[in-house]
Amino acid sequence: MTSQSQGIQQLLQAEKRAKDKLEEAKKRKGKRLKQAKEEATAEIDHYRLQREKEFRNKETNVMGSQGNFSAKIEEQTTEAIRNLTSSYHRNMEGMMKKLLSTICDISPEIHPNFRPAV
Repeated sequence: MTSQSQGIQQLLQAEKRAKDKLEEAKKRKGKRLKQAKEEATAEIDHYRLQREKEFRNKETNVMGSQGNFSAKIEEQTTEAIRNLTSSYHRNMEGMMKKLLSTICDISPEIHPNFRPAV
């Protein structure tokens, strides 16, 4: 009986060691999964930063040139407005005189195609 009892004890101890090894393996697996997740997250962050940097460079190139176009258009518009304003002030008095003379100086005359009724 003692040998049987010793055999049972040995089996229980072996089972306990196997259980401990299993738990140890599960812990290592959990640690490895956590480490892999952290590495993947770091790699994703690095990739995202790299792509954002490239995007910002492209955006700066495109928007920078658009900014130059906007400045040029703004300058051209201001110049055109300045030219129109100066032209208006130069020609305003002459046009007003011409308009008033056309309206006020009426010389009534008979149309050349008019035939008096007989």
